[in-house]
Amino acid sequence: MAKGMRLMCVHAHPDDESSKGAATMAKYVAAGAEVLVVSCTGGERGDILNKKLADDPAVLRDLAQVRRAEMARAQAILGVDHHWLGFVDSGLPEGDPLPPLPEGCFALEPLEIPVEALVREIRRFRPHVMTTYDENGGYPHPDHIRCHDVSAAAFVAAGDPDAFPSAGPAWQPLKLYYNGGFSRARIETYHEALLDLGVESPFAEWLERMDGRVERTVTTRIECADFFEQRDQALLAHATQIDPDGFFFSVPREVQRQVWPFEDYEIAASYVPIADGEDDLFGGLDAVAAADALALAATDLTLDRRVARVPA
Repeated sequence: MAKGMRLMCVHAHPDDESSKGAATMAKYVAAGAEVLVVSCTGGERGDILNKKLADDPAVLRDLAQVRRAEMARAQAILGVDHHWLGFVDSGLPEGDPLPPLPEGCFALEPLEIPVEALVREIRRFRPHVMTTYDENGGYPHPDHIRCHDVSAAAFVAAGDPDAFPSAGPAWQPLKLYYNGGFSRARIETYHEALLDLGVESPFAEWLERMDGRVERTVTTRIECADFFEQRDQALLAHATQIDPDGFFFSVPREVQRQVWPFEDYEIAASYVPIADGEDDLFGGLDAVAAADALALAATDLTLDRRVARVPA
């Protein structure tokens, strides 16, 4: 099913693509699909999260270039194509009250500017399927929330010939998914697996913080355990952002393969029916030769966080 299909994964920063859906991407590349990662920003204001590099003079001198080099390594490991959308990292504001966001950052750009940039790339690449973050950003980083806003608007606008006519011929992606990430079910599974091994779990505090949080609806589950090693190598390529001794690697890979061999997604919008227990992001597209053959009008589809509606 994947051969000849195109998948676009829109992320806020370099490293997000390797922590959210990387094994899925590697699986589809191996199956013959074209996969494009779009990074909305360069991650210039990211903290150095790997303590081993916190005082590295080369990193401190030019973090922006270091992160570009890290992204290039991760891209090669995953076998994907990559596009920089070209906006500036907003940083993660901290404090009480929170400080204002820096002028000129991605989260403060007028919405139509990044939407036009993403529409232009959608029309160039012509994806059948897109992935991005839910309306909460997966977590409340201003760039993640903005990434959602931009992706959702561009998904609709790309198929509308009257929207951004200078950005190329209209192309309507057929499905939009939200990345599932670290759900409570996944964290609980990892936590119990570590306890069963007699190993201290780093996830107890996570579970406490999740108390009372509304869980997202998983509609699509991609089995991709064979690509966990590629995922981990891509993560490690982002050396400034990933601590090799951190929580990402606290559960042995073989244990992950046994207890949670998949990555989760939530359908946000679709022009084709979504089967219960869907296990393929390209599911339902086997009869679709090309998106433009459906002559879809973007205004016919309402984005809905919980239900994929097929236009009449």
